[in-house]
Amino acid sequence: MLIRPAQKTVRTWHTDTSIWDDFAFRAGDIMVVTPPKTGTTWTQRIVDMLLHQSSAPRQIMDEHPWLDARFVPQQEIAAGLATRTSRRSLKSHSPLTALPLHDDVLYINVARDPRDAVMSYFNHCTNFADELLAGLDQIGMDDPMIAAPYPRAPGDPRAFFRRWLRDPQFGPFDDFTMAEFFELERSFWEERERPNILMVHYNDLKADRDGEMRRIAQFCGITTPEPLWDELVAAAGFDAMKRDGANMLGMADMAFKGGADTFLHKGTNGRWASVLTEDDLADYAAALRSQIPEGLAAWLEGGRLEAGDPTPKNA
Repeated sequence: MLIRPAQKTVRTWHTDTSIWDDFAFRAGDIMVVTPPKTGTTWTQRIVDMLLHQSSAPRQIMDEHPWLDARFVPQQEIAAGLATRTSRRSLKSHSPLTALPLHDDVLYINVARDPRDAVMSYFNHCTNFADELLAGLDQIGMDDPMIAAPYPRAPGDPRAFFRRWLRDPQFGPFDDFTMAEFFELERSFWEERERPNILMVHYNDLKADRDGEMRRIAQFCGITTPEPLWDELVAAAGFDAMKRDGANMLGMADMAFKGGADTFLHKGTNGRWASVLTEDDLADYAAALRSQIPEGLAAWLEGGRLEAGDPTPKNA
């Protein structure tokens, strides 16, 4: 049942959340909602294997579409989803405030240390294919609310981080900066006590993939036989996903230089330590303190296993 409709509409080069205004959610639908490069595809792969009870690789964008992305045929995809008889899963990079909130839809938020996410996003943006960039340009120029081509990413990772921090010297900004990252995570933090919201962290998936997958399975109400379970856990490892990338991310060949191999880059943390200066880290820490609650900051940088369970009684 609908608790509240979307409270805002997001319109950017990547996103138009007005598609949700008329989308008919069903009880049991699963929404994976994250900032970019925080473990979105990883979590979608896990959800896909749980729903299908199989480790076979399937095309993630087809099986679990990013419906509010502007560069996909939104209405066509929505019509296809309406005909599905199996349980559905979707993806969004929009804040919970820009999505309808239902009490019988499951929302999985995946977080990551923002500094790690930015380094991964740097690889992402600096490897956009010319065709994708041209499409984003067209979206921006055709939309009077934007009226600008898509801002190109700086080729230097530190400059990219400064742009993400919204340092005026490194503008113009794209649509996934610090502001959007923190807004999305705040929107989930404020609603995290709801039983149909699950907070997952990239660090925890790396440290205890089996345990985090069990949390996701329990949240989704899915039971898997133990012999098959071990197979699913193995298939959710980074090396296995890299191996199967082309069979899961066919659209990446058109969107990224190097295709799926570029999209699934390294899967590592800490790359920012050799890139950012003390001043960069000080500015980041100041932004973190001023824009999000202390408990959320600890959760973003540490995850559940380090910072504790992100629920009101433990936060």
